[in-house]
Amino acid sequence: MKLTHDWAVTPAEARAIQERLQGQVTVHDELGSVCRVAGVDVGFEANGTVIRAAVAVLSFPELRPLEQALAKRRTEFPYVPGLLSFREIPAVLDALERIAHPPDLLLCDGQGYAHPRRFGLACHLGVLTGLPSIGVAKSRLIGEHEPVGREKGDYVWLRQEAEVIGAVVRTRRDVQPLFVSIGHRICLETAIKYVLACATRYRLPETTRCAHRIASLEKE
Repeated sequence: MKLTHDWAVTPAEARAIQERLQGQVTVHDELGSVCRVAGVDVGFEANGTVIRAAVAVLSFPELRPLEQALAKRRTEFPYVPGLLSFREIPAVLDALERIAHPPDLLLCDGQGYAHPRRFGLACHLGVLTGLPSIGVAKSRLIGEHEPVGREKGDYVWLRQEAEVIGAVVRTRRDVQPLFVSIGHRICLETAIKYVLACATRYRLPETTRCAHRIASLEKE
């Protein structure tokens, strides 16, 4: 990891960390050759007291499974909207450490820049690891947008007041769109391109689908 901080913090301290680290986010492309894309997803077991973090690495552009890892931790941080990274990232970092070869790009199941402090999970994870990252969320946290077209590849900007904070992207015809925002070391247009390239037959990118299968299992 390039950066670290204490995880045993209060919600107020967590917000202060987000505000401090947000300035570290790189909003333009700093990607090399992308041959390994990784999905990051989190699930819970034991009535929410244990967190399961999964990382699934796929080849790009073939999207062939290459490697996967699962890590478990006791859930320490409470559920607080806007602070999910403090609940989930410690276990995600454990899972990433079990990957033999670092991925070239992370697709995170959650928000990135489209966040009240412009520092959602994808930004947080990207800044800590130094890896390019994208937030791919199933629902909107903040912002407003115009209607999006029906076809795969159609998108509109997600805005908060005058600022573009993400995009609402249709990944399959006539299904609910996804909310894409940058995480770190990537611009929004490039992030959209990679999300669409990783979404084949389904609404969710294959990276997310693979990671979700690992994270959501109740038993090994």
